[in-house]
Amino acid sequence: MQESWTFDFSLTTYPKVDLEQLLSQKERELGIFLSYYYKKEGAVAEKVLLKSGPEFESKNTGFMTLDFDLVHFNACLAIHEQVREEMKISFEIDEENQKVVLTGPYWPERGLDEI
Repeated sequence: MQESWTFDFSLTTYPKVDLEQLLSQKERELGIFLSYYYKKEGAVAEKVLLKSGPEFESKNTGFMTLDFDLVHFNACLAIHEQVREEMKISFEIDEENQKVVLTGPYWPERGLDEI
């Protein structure tokens, strides 16, 4: 599984600053994006912050590390656990369509076990 998320993004002469501002404005949406990775665990991502980056590999691509709270909650089982996690995310800026695509890491899904 590998998740991606697209945001509207108008590029100026300072793409690093623009990207940092976008991420701070879209904290809730980033939480949803990161939560897809933990849905099988029944956890959600909250309080997403930029930990490091963005580091540009080329004019329009690069990576960054996001820091977030991973919350496991189940009222029936009286579970409410919260830990701080981080994830390396890559990005690609599409100047023509004024978008930025964030792509998370590839996590292989476990197949069926043999009997």
